Amino acid sequence: MKYIISIIFSLSIYQFSLGDPNAYDPNNLKTLNDYLDFASLNNPELKASFEEWRAALEEIPQAKALPDPQFTYGNYVRQSDMQMNQMIGIMQTFPWLGKIEAKTDVASALAKAARHRFEYSRLKLFEQVKKEFHEFYFLKENIDIAEQNLDLVKHFEQVALSKYTTATGAHPDVIRAQIELAKYDEILVRIKELKTPQVSRLNAILNRAPDAPLDWPDKPDFSETKIDSEQLMRLLIERNPQLSELSWMIEAARKDFILAQKRSYPDLSVGVEWTGFDRSGDNSGRDSVLLLFQMNIPLWSGSYKAGEREARANIRKATYQKINEEKRLVAELAGVLYNIEESRRQISLYRDILIPKAQQLIQASETAYKAGTIDFLSLIDSQRMLLEYTLNYQRVITDHQQKFAEMEKLVAVDLEAK
Repeated sequence: MKYIISIIFSLSIYQFSLGDPNAYDPNNLKTLNDYLDFASLNNPELKASFEEWRAALEEIPQAKALPDPQFTYGNYVRQSDMQMNQMIGIMQTFPWLGKIEAKTDVASALAKAARHRFEYSRLKLFEQVKKEFHEFYFLKENIDIAEQNLDLVKHFEQVALSKYTTATGAHPDVIRAQIELAKYDEILVRIKELKTPQVSRLNAILNRAPDAPLDWPDKPDFSETKIDSEQLMRLLIERNPQLSELSWMIEAARKDFILAQKRSYPDLSVGVEWTGFDRSGDNSGRDSVLLLFQMNIPLWSGSYKAGEREARANIRKATYQKINEEKRLVAELAGVLYNIEESRRQISLYRDILIPKAQQLIQASETAYKAGTIDFLSLIDSQRMLLEYTLNYQRVITDHQQKFAEMEKLVAVDLEAK
């Protein structure tokens, strides 16, 4: 009963945590949480991982079960002088003490490893969704910035045209403005065309048709969560599902070694056999009942020793795999933390210094151009500088959010959860 309750509880975690599938409209995905919830319900890779966990859980009752009893039936087609008619027997094998327990422990450890493998699949899916979501929003920002710059160049064209009509400017300035307009028109077309492959990548994760429409998402919150590197390293060791999976694989290997040691002990079988006699004629004999006892003889000790050596090797293999994976993940987290801090410095640089200064430069350059103290190329250069800084700023924000998603996957914690 305890095991059944455990299975029901474990298998309900996934569906319960996701909510009602009908609550999410695929044509009205706006926020990051909308995308995460929809992907959790529909992503086929995550579903496959969940079914793998469920299958592993079903191994436990199979490991706990005794071998099937053996039923025998015989009919004497040629009778002896004792006039035996038919024979029926049944025998049950009982593995040596501890064998079933060890097999159950192995299956239980493997099921727990499968659970952490499912958890890693979920975290990996969330990382993919977050990265593609932020890339999708970055594309929207790119289009908005390109349209704003197109409007700005149109304004410069009008300024140049106004100066030319009043004989205070040169005709080449108007032509330069028109060339810039043509360039930005072409850039805007190319950027807009990027929406199709980006939507296709998101739809693949969401298990939707590649050409299914997706509206532009709402602006995501920019994470200002303070990062404690030492605490995150501890969370990595304690909570990372890949390390937890390997810990349970080590435990399964240890239990398998215990089982290997017990394979050299015999299994016992007990049973009963009934033999019926023909009572026709003068035969009045009674039916016989025979109690049976049987055990196998573990004679080939070499194979059992080889099994123990194999089990020891599997323990060492799993242990080395965990050591290697832990060091790899620690190094990966260190790199991600560095990238996050570096992107934060760049975000502050662009937001607080470069972009405001570029905006001031455009205003000053336009005033100076109208006054005739600088040429039109200097005005265009100031506009290009603002465009570069604005695009770089949005790229750095997107990179920061994507690296933050990598960090959350590594430490298995939603650091932005309220």
